[in-house]
Amino acid sequence: MDQIPRFTEIIADNLRKRFFKWDYLEVYDFIDFLVASDIPNGREFADSMNFILKREFSGYRFVNGQLSPITNEGEILEIEKAISSTSQPRLKGVNIHLSEALNKLSDKKSPDYRNSIKESISAVEALCQLIAGDKKTELGKALKELKETITIHGALEQGFIKIYGYTSDGDGIRHAMLEESNLDQEDALFMLVSCSAFINYLQTKAMKAGKLIE
Repeated sequence: MDQIPRFTEIIADNLRKRFFKWDYLEVYDFIDFLVASDIPNGREFADSMNFILKREFSGYRFVNGQLSPITNEGEILEIEKAISSTSQPRLKGVNIHLSEALNKLSDKKSPDYRNSIKESISAVEALCQLIAGDKKTELGKALKELKETITIHGALEQGFIKIYGYTSDGDGIRHAMLEESNLDQEDALFMLVSCSAFINYLQTKAMKAGKLIE
């Protein structure tokens, strides 16, 4: 502590020297740390970083304040919209699952694709349970129950039932067969984007049907 410089100019000079000695992961960790530290104008800083990351063809962008391996603007918007729209207290469970899915995907040193996939589909399941009014039912049954109040195309319903089957065994318990060696970034990214988009879709449908989420 007694070696910390007192003057801003010296601090900036020390940071600059360190910055240009780091490898790319350390640079990413540093800018990720700045945004996570809730610096003044953090959102504007993240947007500025995204502009530069895009210009330099980086494989990362800031998504909801986390530096993530997601570069498609449409995908970023879907994820951020889903996390933002579920930030209200009654949707806390959905928000926690989505945020954890993004967090596990975004870990640059030790990404957890298996559990990111689990969290993504769990977010959909949690929302369907809330809309259907049955917090204990599994996703397939919940989708069938909520069809009684909102209109969902049969093919879309079946699609998510099959995706749920991909992440679950016959008893609805998360699948031991989803071994880490069989999964990659694109698997976890597909699931997070798809589930975020479906959550946005379901919320819009529920709102139009006048269905309050309890």
